[in-house]
Amino acid sequence: MQHLKPLALLGLLLVATQASAHGLWTEQRRGNIEVIYGHGAEDNAFKAQKISGAWAYDGAGKMIPVSVERLADHARLKPLKTPAVMAVALDNGMWSQTADKKWVNAGRSKVPGAIESTQTFKYSLAIYQPGAKLPALNQLKLVIVPEVDPLTVGPGQSLPVRVLLDGQPAAGVKLVGDYRSAPNTLSAETDKEGRAQVLVRNEGLNVIAAQIEVPLKDNPDVATRGLFTSLTFLGEAHHE
Repeated sequence: MQHLKPLALLGLLLVATQASAHGLWTEQRRGNIEVIYGHGAEDNAFKAQKISGAWAYDGAGKMIPVSVERLADHARLKPLKTPAVMAVALDNGMWSQTADKKWVNAGRSKVPGAIESTQTFKYSLAIYQPGAKLPALNQLKLVIVPEVDPLTVGPGQSLPVRVLLDGQPAAGVKLVGDYRSAPNTLSAETDKEGRAQVLVRNEGLNVIAAQIEVPLKDNPDVATRGLFTSLTFLGEAHHE
């Protein structure tokens, strides 16, 4: 197993700006895998071209071809066959805040007098089948990795997870245990090895989330890199 060095996240902040407040996850609706961009119960329209990648895998961790159907107000993921694991990424671009507190979707070099600036990325990992083998998830620069099969834990029990930033364990990352229903309620914080225990809250869809900002040096357009990530799974198997 690859040795991972713990990464202390000095200066990382939970943020709630217009640029970074929204999260990303997937839901199965009417037989389709829909990409959801929102905050809690909100399900907002977004520009589908901002989806920068999608990856599907079978139970053995082998990649399945997947296409992105870019609709007028959101995106739909279309794997070639039923996946055991699905991941998706969205690049929300550069955002700068003006002196009058308005956010503009551009780098600070194009926004005179900008007082804040960030480039935001959203990631989501969905696990659909029990016993699924997780592949390398290098495409997800911030990822919540379950350390046991989340489909076997059950509501009311704790799920051990590990948060990785750029492939390294991330300490001090705050986790929201139920992003859809309580997006502002923190459930846990990762230790120095990037690990935490998060309560599985729902029989239906669980969306565990984390959101951080990483300071950047010598970038003319943005001062920080904002990242959001979610882990989704059903708390109990569906029975007809």
